[in-house]
Amino acid sequence: MKRLIYSIGATALIALMALSSCKKTVTPDPEKPDPKPPVVNEERRREAIVWVDARSNVFGTYGRLSDTAMIKTTLDTLKEVGVTGLVLDLKGSSGYTMYPSNYSPQVTSQDGKSIPAGVDYAGYFIKEAKKRNFKVYASIVTFVEGETSKARGKVFEDAQWKNEYQSIVCDVNGNRVPVTSTGKNGFVNPSIPAVQERALNIIKEIVGKYELDGMLLDYGRYTDVSADFSDFSKNDFIKFLENKYQDSEAKKMSFPSDIVTSWKISSDQVLPNATGKYYKRWLLYRATVIHDFFVKARAAVKSVKPNMKFGTYVGAWYTTYYQVGVNWASQDYDPFNDTDLKFDWAYPDYNKTGYAEQLDLLMTGNYFTQLMMKDNPATANLAYHWWSVEGSLKGGKYITRNKMPLYGSIDMGNVDWPDQKSISNTIKYILDNATGGVMLFDVVHVYAPQYNRLKQPLWGALREGLKK
Repeated sequence: MKRLIYSIGATALIALMALSSCKKTVTPDPEKPDPKPPVVNEERRREAIVWVDARSNVFGTYGRLSDTAMIKTTLDTLKEVGVTGLVLDLKGSSGYTMYPSNYSPQVTSQDGKSIPAGVDYAGYFIKEAKKRNFKVYASIVTFVEGETSKARGKVFEDAQWKNEYQSIVCDVNGNRVPVTSTGKNGFVNPSIPAVQERALNIIKEIVGKYELDGMLLDYGRYTDVSADFSDFSKNDFIKFLENKYQDSEAKKMSFPSDIVTSWKISSDQVLPNATGKYYKRWLLYRATVIHDFFVKARAAVKSVKPNMKFGTYVGAWYTTYYQVGVNWASQDYDPFNDTDLKFDWAYPDYNKTGYAEQLDLLMTGNYFTQLMMKDNPATANLAYHWWSVEGSLKGGKYITRNKMPLYGSIDMGNVDWPDQKSISNTIKYILDNATGGVMLFDVVHVYAPQYNRLKQPLWGALREGLKK
């Protein structure tokens, strides 16, 4: 989730999502019951989980967690204000790990900061957290293997990963180019078996090495809607069409123009301008790739420790999340046949790509300053609204069908909060309405005022928001 530490702000993000959305909203009729199935057997928790980004907290300019004494102090303060657990980032965008790994180099020094010699950062942090009765979840950046700003990682250091496994994206002119040539980090193609195998090996290694409560996947997705247009994906897609639809003409497709005919730039993002005959089936294919990987990832975790929790983080804006190839809904929810929220990108059988049933917990990024739908006249009468905290939590529970505890998340640093009270109120609302609890992104925003928009320490906001 490192992208959010250094983001340009939520306003642009929300504007982009609004421009990209394709949905029909509905005004509730008070004379008629809600036609949607209720969330049943809801087991509500009140966990407060703080995210610990490695780059910002350990090696960032104002990060303090390269010092073991400050790790203890920070954990003590988190405990005092009401936090109950944490997510520890153990593999970043470079592909390097925060622990000694058999599959990747370990990062111990960066930007002038170093982990103390002889200290296993992950092991030390987990041990100290457990002493304070925190739940501890590990996370990895799943399908990114290169940090472009530093030109490091497998897509820069390994010729096969650079030339064969790096994600190929379309630029605005329809040219197929390596993702790193666009300035983005080194996303890799999730459909390639070797890419999946590496991720699964690291997952199993972490689960086996440390006493954790759960394993979470971050960036378990494609780069964006412009990816992946490699020859491998073309051939894999043709096989998908032949097997699922008995499409004997698939081999004759014009690639990629039969998927996306032309592109445009909108809010600095490359988006389809005109689509071809295979576009919706292409979206279905990509979501199938991610679903099938999550089946494998869950099995990998359970094969090492059957009682270990398996989960993921996703953005709460389901209406545009198809662009990254992810369907985090339940298979019991069918966006193609939803008469209230009809998504024009959906295709028959899209519900079968839903991976909610694979998860023991789900964290959604409800990163909005608008708390209640009634706070804005434009959204006051909507049943759901994917860009407010209330609306996105309701929508998240509706599409996941209560298949797992749902944790709503708040970004305390990159969003333009008017004051600390607004942060506290949002935390309280999520705790009262999400089935799992709240995820607080990120701890660096709390103790380092240089990393939040209010330019103030946010301990008071946490304490008030988490007060029982």
